Amino acid sequence: MPHEKNFPNLIKLKYIHDGVDGCLTVMENHREIPFSIKRVYYINKLKNKHAVRGMHAHKKLKQAIFCLQGSFSLSIDNGLEERRIKMHKSHVGVYLPPKVWHVMRRFSEDCVIMVVASDFYRERDYIRDYNEFKKYLKKHP
Repeated sequence: MPHEKNFPNLIKLKYIHDGVDGCLTVMENHREIPFSIKRVYYINKLKNKHAVRGMHAHKKLKQAIFCLQGSFSLSIDNGLEERRIKMHKSHVGVYLPPKVWHVMRRFSEDCVIMVVASDFYRERDYIRDYNEFKKYLKKHP
């Protein structure tokens, strides 16, 4: 799937339904995931239905986000366009290129989110204030 520069895209993973033996979902570097994966993390046990997560952008980090179980709402903003996506299919994720503000909310109680990232955690890569994000985009189009 071609990925527009600085615009989130849907990622569809290989998904094989094996009847009573379950389902197999596969992701591979530079195939379904448009970068090399250096970090994987997940979020679960979201008991507060009013929780809001994310609320940041990254300067260089690339990510792909998946809802492995349950559902949540993902809001994305690249400075030109905003979208809201209902995340609820374990084999369909969203590619988040650098410079995309994202917010996660409306989690189901059983929600499990998995994120794969192109680099290790680096606090200096985060933009945690929306106004600073807008300023950053003007300086770094």
